[in-house]
Amino acid sequence: MRNLALLNTEHVLFAHCNVTATAVDLDDGSLWIASERLNADADLEIEIYKQKSGEASSETAIDWPAPPVAMFTSAASHSVPDSASQVVSLRIVSEEQSLVVITRGGDIATMKVDEQESTFDVVGSVEDGLMAAAWSPDDSLLALVTGDGKLIIMTPTFDVLHEAPLHTDDFGEDAPINVGWGSKQTQFHGSLGKAAAQAASTSIAAPIGSSPDDDTLPRISWRGDGTLFAVSSLSRVPPSSPDVETPLRRRVLRIYSRDGSLQSTSEPVAGLEHPISWRPSGNLIVGTQRFGTFRGAGQGKEGRHDVVFFEKNGLRHGEFGLRRASSKPAGKLDGSGKSWEYKVREVCWSSDSNVLAVWIEEDSGDVVQLWTMGNYHWYLKHEVAATSTGTQPARFTSVSWHPENALQLLLTTKTQVIHRTYHWDTYVSRAQAPNDTGTVAVIDGASILLTPFRTQNVPPPMSSFQLSLQPPDSAAHRTLATPIHVSFSPSEDVVAVLWETGRFEIWKLATRIGPGRGPIMTPTKLGSGTIETLEVPSSQRFRQISVWTSPALFETEGIFARVALLGYSSEGSDVLRIVVLGHERITELKAPLLESVGWGFGASDELITCHRAGNVYEVDLTSNELVLHADFGKDCESVQTIQEPSHHPSSPFTHVIGITSSGTLMYSSSSPSSTPRTLSTKANSFVISDDLVIFTTTLHEAHFISFGTLSSADVEDGAGGIKGERRRVERGSRIVTAVSSAMSLVLQMPRGNLETINPRPMVMKVVRRDIDALRYGKAFLACRKHRIDLNVLFDHDPALFRSNLHLFIEQVEDVDYINLFLTSIGNGTQTQSVIAELCDAIRIQLETRDLKKYVNSILTAYVVKRPPDLKAGLQVLLRLRDTEPSIVEDAVKYIIFLVDADTLFDVALGMYDFSLVLMIAQHAQKDPREYLPFLRELRALETHYQHFRIDDHLKRYESALRNLNLAGSDHFEEAMTYVERHQLYESALSIWSESDHLKTVLSLYGDWLFERRDFRQAAAVFIEAERNSKAMVAYEKALMWRELFELALHEKTEEDDLIAMGYRVAEDLTSKKRYLEASQVLLDYSKDIREAVIALVQGNAFSEARRIIVLRSRSELLEEIVHPGTLETRAQIAEELHEIRDQLRKQTARLRELRVRKVEEPDAFYGTEDTALHNVDVMTDVSQFTAFTRYTVAPSTASRTSKRSSRSKRKMERKVGSGRKGTIDEEEYLLKSITKLMVRFSTAQADDASNLIPQLLQFTPAHRDEARSLQQELTELEQEVARSLDDAWPKPSEDVEGEEPQDSWASRMAEKEKDREQAVKNILRPDLRGTEVWRMRLLDVTSGRKVADESQLVATEVEG
Repeated sequence: MRNLALLNTEHVLFAHCNVTATAVDLDDGSLWIASERLNADADLEIEIYKQKSGEASSETAIDWPAPPVAMFTSAASHSVPDSASQVVSLRIVSEEQSLVVITRGGDIATMKVDEQESTFDVVGSVEDGLMAAAWSPDDSLLALVTGDGKLIIMTPTFDVLHEAPLHTDDFGEDAPINVGWGSKQTQFHGSLGKAAAQAASTSIAAPIGSSPDDDTLPRISWRGDGTLFAVSSLSRVPPSSPDVETPLRRRVLRIYSRDGSLQSTSEPVAGLEHPISWRPSGNLIVGTQRFGTFRGAGQGKEGRHDVVFFEKNGLRHGEFGLRRASSKPAGKLDGSGKSWEYKVREVCWSSDSNVLAVWIEEDSGDVVQLWTMGNYHWYLKHEVAATSTGTQPARFTSVSWHPENALQLLLTTKTQVIHRTYHWDTYVSRAQAPNDTGTVAVIDGASILLTPFRTQNVPPPMSSFQLSLQPPDSAAHRTLATPIHVSFSPSEDVVAVLWETGRFEIWKLATRIGPGRGPIMTPTKLGSGTIETLEVPSSQRFRQISVWTSPALFETEGIFARVALLGYSSEGSDVLRIVVLGHERITELKAPLLESVGWGFGASDELITCHRAGNVYEVDLTSNELVLHADFGKDCESVQTIQEPSHHPSSPFTHVIGITSSGTLMYSSSSPSSTPRTLSTKANSFVISDDLVIFTTTLHEAHFISFGTLSSADVEDGAGGIKGERRRVERGSRIVTAVSSAMSLVLQMPRGNLETINPRPMVMKVVRRDIDALRYGKAFLACRKHRIDLNVLFDHDPALFRSNLHLFIEQVEDVDYINLFLTSIGNGTQTQSVIAELCDAIRIQLETRDLKKYVNSILTAYVVKRPPDLKAGLQVLLRLRDTEPSIVEDAVKYIIFLVDADTLFDVALGMYDFSLVLMIAQHAQKDPREYLPFLRELRALETHYQHFRIDDHLKRYESALRNLNLAGSDHFEEAMTYVERHQLYESALSIWSESDHLKTVLSLYGDWLFERRDFRQAAAVFIEAERNSKAMVAYEKALMWRELFELALHEKTEEDDLIAMGYRVAEDLTSKKRYLEASQVLLDYSKDIREAVIALVQGNAFSEARRIIVLRSRSELLEEIVHPGTLETRAQIAEELHEIRDQLRKQTARLRELRVRKVEEPDAFYGTEDTALHNVDVMTDVSQFTAFTRYTVAPSTASRTSKRSSRSKRKMERKVGSGRKGTIDEEEYLLKSITKLMVRFSTAQADDASNLIPQLLQFTPAHRDEARSLQQELTELEQEVARSLDDAWPKPSEDVEGEEPQDSWASRMAEKEKDREQAVKNILRPDLRGTEVWRMRLLDVTSGRKVADESQLVATEVEG
């Protein structure tokens, strides 16, 4: 659906020259031009000119004053047609930095292009001349065909690699093998037998020859990858015989490999001509074929001329018919040998293989046709006519494509070099909703293919309507049939067509939007004209047109259109012409002068918008000036603007979108503070629909961004892009058009087929607009059609929906639609209260309007609540049961469809209405044998007991218990059994709270709590039930000894029982390490001082034990119990300190070892790989150790990635926390373990040592020595612990940030290591408690005095 639009033209005039060849230097972008002439001695003189990049501006036509760079003389070949150039090849060989000229006379001359004074050096010459020459695409090989029919392959230094005769009878290395399938010899001939199969055929094959237009010269064309090349040449002249006519020569196509070996030969093709071009992509070889009545012609209609395709094996592969550039009839064969008024000179492919140029030589002048293929159809997209200032027909001398710029065409005439740059453009209607038709125009020769995508999606090459055009030739210009540009009016269904000569036509399409019979379009021509009638110089050419037909733009009556044309003139600048069309006249308006080149029209609503070099201007017709709208800073191929109302109606706000040739999509606006924003750097197409910017990217995604988002300050999405929605599209998709009214986006695939989608953003725009306009019915149907959640009707504006709920019911009156909406509400994200409120509001509206009609919707409103109100829904059926039995029957069927039948049966049964139960059971097709006996049994029961049985069946146990109570006191025992069975104790308490059976219920409840070991609650219940003995047992089990003994004393328990009870309670308290409480019980109730002291010593409460001993005058217990107890505690603390010291030393040593390895062997510690592998895309399974290996328990040879379940995640966390040796988490584990050790050490210091050391100090000398040694051990261990903490938690150093990793893999690894290091740093260093808590200074003093006494004693002994 795309068209070739002319973007740029460059004319360079070479006065008094005969330009025949050009060559592009890709290194500096310069163009080398060859001009040839014959001197007086009939020798060939060649002049070489150089046009540097930028010397000639876009679309200028200037005289070329520079002298030739170099020139040389060569022998001319007089055996070629006069129309053929003497320069066979002109090429820049980049590696050699030389310009190579090959002439038909046989000379090969080179010239260094990097020297100031360049001269040609003839490096070789072929005596028989050179008929064809072609360089491989990489300039590594040169293929030549000599005048005596030899094929030569040379290197860039002109060393011969291969030389062989061109004409041979061999097919080639890829000759097919014929096994005879389908031939006459393999057919069944019935009674004629085998002889008929072997008989010679009597049919005479038609002669195969070449076209009379063949120039007899060979051609060479390379494939794009340089591995193969094709040679087209006439076959050798067969030996003549007097019995036959003059023998025919035919064109033969041969395919060779790089080394010159013949691969295949084409099949014989009658009427095959000399043009040949191998498509760079490599799948097709292009030639042309004539049909007619001449001898050797192809069998076909007279005048038929095809472009034919060959495969690399020489077999035909499709064709398409050429179209005459002019409308004159074909001529007849005359005696001079001239048969037609035109012939094909050459064909050539663009470098991207998308455009085929066909050079046609007509009697009236040369024309180059540009063809493209889409969906297996060939479109004639453009025609370029040669221009001439003389009376002779204008001729091209060469036609070629730029080797890198895919859509830049290089044309030469004798005195001109023409650069024409094209780009792909889609001609689409820009009318806004509701009048948008989505019409797309495709140029195909003299026809415009029109398809309105709002109503029809016709796949190309077909179309909804074909508009045929045939402009008349003007006196000053030859007008070709193919138009150069098409434009649609932004306000009406009007299209403008432009030809390059300035001819234009305005058509009203009258597209049928709605459904109906008849043609989809009925076009009528509103007007036409030629810009020449406005006294425009004949040298002007036009390339773009824009048309506006809105009546609001015209103040003069009778004016129906304003047309702007953009072109170029011979004066070296672009030209802008603006005219208004009336029914009887064409009037030109004054337009601003464009003093530069490279201008283009931008699509706009009302204003004439032009852009150049990234600047977007508005044409102010009042002041005749260009007003700057936006500055993108980059040259854009396509620009589109859209206006929206602002606070000042006189100056509407304008949004501007532009896309560059490299795919950069940019946004700006008319706001003075606006700065250009890059929306994407990978865009390949875009369109504006309503207030959405829609574009596709080379990443196969479609993006949808609203202008509101673009206008806001915060547009970044956090990932380097613009906020907006996106969706995946098929690979290579491009936007054709977006139809707002149909909520559709039309995409075209690379092959040419179309796909229409309805993107959610476009649908939501229309739905929201309809909701705001209270068009709920239309919005509902759109959501239903495109499967949009119907909750949007409410969520978009809840207050508006509530206030206009009656409009919603009126517009969406269909019961099924309302049911669908209610179902969506029930499944929505609103809270239960909102859903209930909305359902009730709709239900009330429906009941008010027509209860009978909307009974199903009313039931739906009850069902979709959370939880469903099925009882209320069934009550609606009960209201209608007597008056409308048929409606109720249908409603029952419907509610059974919504809700499970068994659930409805249970709800109806819970309503105690057996008729409703029977009705639901019958319509649910339940087996009567399943429910009838049960219902009969229930009917026979008393009412309350019947309700009890129903509630029990429905597992409504609390209600069943209440009904059982109402059934009478005779059922009390059954009720208590029911309470125990279903644990309904609290309900039973509330039911029998005022009855005489309360204590019975309390006793049952207390027993149940006691069995569940909830002794505390059970004791309280037993007290309430006045079962004190049971309460005492519960208190004892709960170790609530204070309440127990209070109750025991209140119950006057005997002394012996009280003592025994005290021993039992004390034993249980001791087992729970509640030593102080146990000693208190033993003293107060068991009267056992000895056991009380033992309990205190076990709990390290030495001070309390000594107090009790003194208080109760039991001094013997001090030496008997306390002294041994303190020494035993001293031994336990020593053992604990020894364990702490051993574990601390091991873990500190391991931690130190790990940190040394981290510094000295980082590869072994982190698992870091060679940085040279960071850019490798695929890692092999040979690698046994990667940077991720240390994060697992064991290395693996292959990466296994899968989703982890919650169970496996917990298992992995346990593995990470285990700190197994060799894992990456070992360091973190060691630090956490040391932290736990510090907690144990602090407990030993503060709790145990602080209680024990003062006691040891007051006992025997042996105890004092133990106190001194314990304090010494604690001091030494404390110092060691402090040193270990300093090693484990070194002082933080300043981090030095290094270079960021080069790729994403290294970045992830660095991030992982940072997280791990941060986890280690987050482990806080534990603090040691002060020595004041446990240390006894008296021991320090006595220890120093004892050491001094011992030293003095030793000295005395030595003296003695």
